[in-house]
Order: sequence, then structure tokens, then C-alpha cells
Amino acid sequence: MLRRTLLWGLPLAGAVGAAAVADRWLAAAALADARQDLRPAVTLPISRVVLFNSVVSYLSRSGEVDGDARVDLTFQEADINDLIKSMVLEDFGGGRVAAVSYDSREPIARTLASFSINLNGDTTFAGILRQARGERVEVTTTPTAQNQPGKVTGSIVGVEPQAGPNGVPVSVLNLWCAEGLRAIKLTEVQQLRFLNPVIESEFRRALEVLALNHDAAKKAVSLHFAGDGKRRVQVGYVVEAPIWKTSYRLVLDAEGKGGKPYLQGWAVVENPTDEDWSGVRMALISGRPISFKMDLYNPLYVPRPTVEPELFASLRPPTYDGGFARRDRVTDLTIKDIGFDPHQAAPPDIEREAEKSFAGVVVESAKRAKADPGRPGESKAAEVLRKSVTAATAGDGSRQLGRELATRLGTAAVGSAATAGKLGDFFQYAIDHPVSLARQKSALLPIVGKEVEGTRVSIYNPAVQPKHPLLGLRFKNTSGMHLSQGPITVFEGSTYAGDTRVLDVQPGEERLVSYAIDLGTEVDPQSGPGSARITSVKAVKGIVTTVTKVREEKKYRVANRSQTDRTLVIEHANRTNQQFKLVETAAPVEDTKEVYRFQVAVKAGEEKTFPVTEERDVSTQVALSNNPDGQIRFFLSLNEATPALKQKLAEAMKLKAAWDGQLRDLTQVKADLARVGTDQDRIRKNLAATPREAEVYQTYLTRLATQEREIDGLTAREKTLMAAEFTSRKTFEDFLANLTD
Repeated sequence: MLRRTLLWGLPLAGAVGAAAVADRWLAAAALADARQDLRPAVTLPISRVVLFNSVVSYLSRSGEVDGDARVDLTFQEADINDLIKSMVLEDFGGGRVAAVSYDSREPIARTLASFSINLNGDTTFAGILRQARGERVEVTTTPTAQNQPGKVTGSIVGVEPQAGPNGVPVSVLNLWCAEGLRAIKLTEVQQLRFLNPVIESEFRRALEVLALNHDAAKKAVSLHFAGDGKRRVQVGYVVEAPIWKTSYRLVLDAEGKGGKPYLQGWAVVENPTDEDWSGVRMALISGRPISFKMDLYNPLYVPRPTVEPELFASLRPPTYDGGFARRDRVTDLTIKDIGFDPHQAAPPDIEREAEKSFAGVVVESAKRAKADPGRPGESKAAEVLRKSVTAATAGDGSRQLGRELATRLGTAAVGSAATAGKLGDFFQYAIDHPVSLARQKSALLPIVGKEVEGTRVSIYNPAVQPKHPLLGLRFKNTSGMHLSQGPITVFEGSTYAGDTRVLDVQPGEERLVSYAIDLGTEVDPQSGPGSARITSVKAVKGIVTTVTKVREEKKYRVANRSQTDRTLVIEHANRTNQQFKLVETAAPVEDTKEVYRFQVAVKAGEEKTFPVTEERDVSTQVALSNNPDGQIRFFLSLNEATPALKQKLAEAMKLKAAWDGQLRDLTQVKADLARVGTDQDRIRKNLAATPREAEVYQTYLTRLATQEREIDGLTAREKTLMAAEFTSRKTFEDFLANLTD
């Protein structure tokens, strides 16, 4: 919209007053902007590639610019969000980064319509010239037999069809020239050039938009640098990329002469971009930085509420005090330590640059680089880079043995082409030589070539193979490098022995690997009978806790039927989470969260049994109550109960006996009352059926009166016994509730 406004303002440049001044200023600005756009774009090739294990890669482009410059790049649309989030631009020659512009998500038709010449509709020669009416052009006509090509300069009036020879219509360009109006057949036009640089720039940009739209998934990004003279610039960014992988070969000494295993490691890298990598410096980072996606590319709108205006008197705008300033240190996320050009001079303060580096190379590396003379012709920056990623190397004897083992394998020893170094919590393999990799291609790069310490073992785990152990190796990472997880192909001399896999191994760490089934060794695990015994009894406020020690036994019967001695590693389940502890068992050589590892030496033809005994304490709680006294008698019978506890339990038994006596008497009185009541019912029925004058009638009356007196006595006794029973029961229950020992 800015450029179109400028074009519309050009015819008004001759006006007087403030409008004329503004128009002249806008016209000058438009021409200056057009000259900037017409400056050839600078190419910044990829110079550094850093691959991570977290589905991202860091790409660095560097090169030389002169004065004000523009760098045009193209990216997949899916990478624009990462680009906006991570791009870092640097101008090392005192210049500045002017702007970064990129294509929006607007439809192509809408984008083309924003240019001065719209390439959406009629894009014929005549159609384009019709849109440029009024613009000054230089036209070169086709030469004839009599004269040379002519050049005509004028303003476009329009294009009209005219009748040609044989009635065929011909398009004619009408120009207003210095000598007047002139008509030129379009068939005679050999070349036409816009004299307005703004129109030329707009037309070129519209064509670039069309070209980029051929691949709708790609977007253009333009970087603008402003400054004077020639200087070095660099741009770095993080984009999504496949993780780099590792693959190892482990060569064992088949002759059994005690030779160290030779470990050879390869990095599998891929170039998923649409650009060839030519002579780039590459680093492989063994670390998993947190990386996420965030939508910064799409325009985001937040709904706004509609507020009705309130009719208040005009108020002075309020002012507010500022808060406390935060002085957080911001870490520069550029990879300066691995982005230095070895042929360029180092920054003035190399320690400060190293401290700010993305990879986290410590300042001590730079200090050592100052103290130690560098290689001939090596710049200070390259020297610090080399010092910061120096790898620990094995002795000459180990390297010679590795070459011999590799020769047995049938190939020459492949040395490491990478320099390893620790970068804070990460580990880096810096490829020593420039890497060239075509687009959409993959490559294997050697990163490890070292002898490591290792001991052959057979590893038995019943959950993996219930009958035979696995042939394996207990190796120690003495390569001085961090070994990333990956597959290992094992060779015994020149013979393939099997495959295995290893997780990340730190320098100096030991790890077991297995690669084949040991058919010469058999293991038979047998479970013992086990046992359980009570070890302690304790009471607290009427709750008796008994501790029972549960003992479990397992025997591993091992038979070595091979002709060589075996070192067997038995993996026994680690049940510390179930409170099991090893007892009367040899200490394991290693324990993990899942298993104990016991090591047993078994000679050729020998059979051996290895027992593993475990115990745990099981606690059981029982609340003493006024139920039948079987609980109390059980605890009294335990030998593990203390004498004091037994004495208190005996007192509880006495209280229980007293309560039981009161309860028996009360039960008897209630039974007597029931008996008398039943007899009275019988007598009353007899009285109702007997005549009053009968002799037996008086007998019934006398017996009934006697029973009434008996009922009165039993009722009084029942009341007394109920009170006594309640007191005895409460005394017993209170005693149990407070019984502690």
C-alpha cells in the first residue's frame, strides 16, 4: 500500500505548498527504497550444522556483504514458527540488522493484487501495458533491412487493436513521446523497459511471488543488513530435523589372548533440507534440550468487548510509579563457540564470547588456549575451538591392538573422524573435516575408534531365557567419550557373533551387553520350602502387634558343559520394594532397581549350586476386645511375648473371669425369672378352669402368692447383678484399651 500511494503521488510533485513538499519527499523515499530493492541479493551458504537428539537441528549461515545488503532464503512453511522463535542474526563489521521480512499466509491472488501491476488477470503483453498507462518506458523496436533497432522513450497512453494486413487485428502501443503521439505495433517491440524503478521493483517482486508459489509449502524470508564496507555476517536458527543416530561395531579377541575389545562407532546423519551441504562444519550433540512448537506464524486475534461510552467529565490522565527492575541474566542462544570461522580473527574478548556460547564451552578452555601455542597458521578462534573439544585418546599400544583386531575382521581400522568434548551437561562430537552431503541424502560418519576394557561373561535371567544364559560382555567405557544409545554388531575375530543394543554410557561407566545364547551352560532355578516365624510381640493401647519373619530361598543349579571356563552373572529379582533383604548370601557385584547381579565362576565341565536367601518382616496387628478370651490365651502362649506383657495379659484374664462370673449369675437370674413367669402362666390357666369350692383351688392361690414373692427377690437380684456386670465389663475393656508393653 505504501508503494502504491507513492506512485499515485508522483503526478502531484509539481504542486505548490506543503502538499508539494510532501510529495517530493515521498517520491525521493520511494526511489531510494527502489534502489535498495534493486540491490542484488547476497547468498549465505550453510557453514555450520549442529544436530541434536531432540528432533531439532541448528543451522548457521555465514558470508560477506558489502554495504546495505539483502539475503533471500526459502523455508518450508512448517519451519517458519521455529524460525521466528529461534533466529539470531549478527553483523560483525559494525553494521546492523535492519529487518527480517517473510511471506504471510495471504492467498496468492490477494498478494499479487497488492502490487502496482496485478499479475492475477490478463497477463499478456498488452494486458500488462494497459495496467501501466501513464508510466514512462523505453521501447526497442525490431530492426528492419534498412536501419538498426530503434529506441523510443515515452509515456504509455494505451493499447488498442487495429486492422492489419489481410484483416488480421494487430495490437498497437500508443506512446506520448517528445515529438508527439506515436503508435508502435506490439509485433515490432523487441524490448520494453520501465524507466520508473519503483514499477520495475514491484514487477520483479510479483514475479518472485509467483515463482515461490510453485511450491506452496515454501515461504520466502528476506534478511536486510545495513552498514558500510565489506564485513562478515551470520544467521543461525533452529529447525525441525531427524535425530542423529549411532551404530557400533565391537570386535572381540577370538584367540583368547587377552586383547582388549575394539569399539568402532558411526553416526547416522541426514540432510532433510532442499539445499546441498557443501564443506559444512558439523557437530553432533549428545543431549536432549527441551524443544517445543509455538504458533507464531498465524495471526492471532483476541476477542474484544464492546463498551458503551460513559458520560463523565474530562479527567486528567493518571500516572503510575514503575515497579522494581529485574536484572536477570539473558543467555545468548547463538552457537558462537562452534560458529567461529577459523580463518577470521577472533573477537576482542574471546573469554566473553565463550561464556555466552550456546554450547556452554567453559572459559577455562580459552585460558588454556592462550597458554598453549596453537598450530601453525591457526587463528585464535580456531585454537580455542580445538582446545575446547579435545578428546581423551587411548595409548599407542591400545590403538595398535585395535588395528590388529580390525585386520582380523577383514578391514583396516577406521579411525575416529570426530573430536569429542564435554559441553556442560551435553557431549559433542565435532567432525574434524568439512562434510558435504547432498539434499535428501544420509551419511555414515565415524566418530569412535577406541579400545575399551571388557570381560566376557554369561548373563542369566530367567525372565529372558529360562534355561540358558546369554553370552555377553561386561565392558567399561574407557574411550573417554560419551557413547550414545544405539545397536552394536559383535564380531569374534572375523566371525559375526550377534547383535546387541546399548543405552547412553558415560565415560568410565560399566555396562553389560549380551549378543547370543550360551548353549554350553544350563541353569536350573529351584525354589526352596521357605519358612515363617514370629519374632516379636508388642501391645500398645490394646492393639497387639506381632512381627513375623518370612524367609524365602532360591537355588540356582549351574552346569557348564562347554570346554571353556565361564563367569556367570545371575540376575535375581530385586524385591527391596517388598521389604526383602538378602541374608546368608554372597554380596552381589552390582544391584539395580530391578535386579541383583551375582557373579559365579564355573569351570569347564563343573556343576555348582548358588543359593540366594531373602527375608522380610511382616507385621500383623490385632485389637484386643471383650470377645471370647482365645486371643489373649494365644498371645500368652507365645514365647516371643515379654514377661511384662504376659503379666498384664494374666491380669486381663482375671478381670475377664470376674466379668464372666457376673455375667453367668445375671444369666441365671434371668433364666429363673423366665422359669417362674412360665409357671405362673400355667397356674393362672388352671385357676380359671378350677371351681372355687375345689380344694386344689386354694393350693394354686398359695403357690401363686409364693412365686410373686420369689419374682420380687429375683428382680431385685437382677438389678444388682446388672450393675455389677456393667462395672466388671467396663473395667475389663478399659484395662484392654490401655494395655501397653
